[in-house]
Amino acid sequence: MTTTIESRGLTKAYDGHKVVDNLNLDIAAGEIFGLLGPNGAGKTTTILMLLGLVEPSSGEMEVLGLDPRRHPLEVKRRVGFLPDAVGFYDTMTGRQNLRFTARLNGIEDAEDRIHSLLEEVGLADAGDQLVGEYSRGMKQRLGLADALVKDPGVLILDEPTTAIDPEGVAEILGMIRRLATEEGVTILLSSHLLHQVQAVCDRVAIFVDGKVVAQGPPHELAAQQEGPTRVEFRFEDDDEGLGRRLEALGPIQSVNRGRIPGAWIVGVEPTRLAQAVRLASAEAPLVGVHRLDDDLDSIYRRYFESKEEKTA
Repeated sequence: MTTTIESRGLTKAYDGHKVVDNLNLDIAAGEIFGLLGPNGAGKTTTILMLLGLVEPSSGEMEVLGLDPRRHPLEVKRRVGFLPDAVGFYDTMTGRQNLRFTARLNGIEDAEDRIHSLLEEVGLADAGDQLVGEYSRGMKQRLGLADALVKDPGVLILDEPTTAIDPEGVAEILGMIRRLATEEGVTILLSSHLLHQVQAVCDRVAIFVDGKVVAQGPPHELAAQQEGPTRVEFRFEDDDEGLGRRLEALGPIQSVNRGRIPGAWIVGVEPTRLAQAVRLASAEAPLVGVHRLDDDLDSIYRRYFESKEEKTA
């Protein structure tokens, strides 16, 4: 497995405050890796360090075998970047903006690639329209095409689906997946839209206060967490008073209403699930037990709930 993005102990501090703290990454060629966290968690600073735009306070990093501190121009030539706020020349067309980017990167005879990219991002009919007339979603699509003009080995995307309609989001996510699987492009994706990250990313890292608190495939992150197992109990009758009786049972740590009548979502100590089922069935006729797999949204929320409890 070839590693295309690597960091060891990467740290950035401002006035003694660490905004990125001891970050270790190994991202493979053709992998889609997601960065998750609220504003101020350290995601953007991490991206800027990897691009050679911000100097780290300590630690080591390599992108495509290059240290961005020593080879910033070469890294920029080989890495495509879509920032959160894209900027273009409004008095030029979308096609002209892409030609300008191609010339800046020393790319000649780029017309065929520009035409293909405009089609791929859904701007084939708007390529000769002034960018000043574009909607924000159209500018976002053009930004993705712009990041791909140089045919990069690594693509870094900061909120790539901002202001794009649901159908367009599906197209963009499909394009991201094709770039990784068919062309071997390594993609670093920063987003707060957890369901999109879960749909497309091979692995994710969750940032809290500059530190990565969890890292791995979305379906494996649940196993890294401490705390109760989430289980849905379905009872024959929809008894409002049942919630209080379930809360009183020793193995059960939390109780919430389910989405359908007679359903309750309970948090259970993993080693005492069988005991919880037995005690719950003694309270009311139990017709079903379903262990819930945590999705990325619930995993993300649980990390921040844990943080709030520790600081309370």
